[in-house]
Amino acid sequence: MNESVRTKYREALQSQGARMTPQRAAILEAVLGTTEHRTADEILEAAQKIDPTVSRATVYRTLTLMVETGLLRRLDLGRDFTYFDPNYLEKPNHSHMICLDCQKIFEFEEKELDVCEDKIARQLGFERASSFVRMEGRCQRLKKTGSCVEKTA
Repeated sequence: MNESVRTKYREALQSQGARMTPQRAAILEAVLGTTEHRTADEILEAAQKIDPTVSRATVYRTLTLMVETGLLRRLDLGRDFTYFDPNYLEKPNHSHMICLDCQKIFEFEEKELDVCEDKIARQLGFERASSFVRMEGRCQRLKKTGSCVEKTA
């Protein structure tokens, strides 16, 4: 994990009058130590593997702070729960493809899509500040071979 991210996290905590505790460090590692998009419950579980004393309340407060300070992005992918995107800092303009068969989230970046979004924003009299593209599809490998390396059930 990038040291500048740790620094930004510490600064965000300090701005809220909080300090870096072992629990908050575990949450940071659980969130940003992976490229996987996780739910709050999955982050809690991963953080508790690092530090069993991490509480659900600390996870929720910390996730809120991380989103507010731009360290993390909250994603609504049309499910009953919210995901958190740990790759937002490194790739702020990436998009997501969700497999309807295995539910895995794949990230992609497409320059032509960025150009198109900028063009649409200008046509409507805006300057694009951010965008979010979510695509869903069915695994072609599963369709052709009957198996998907990501599908577990």
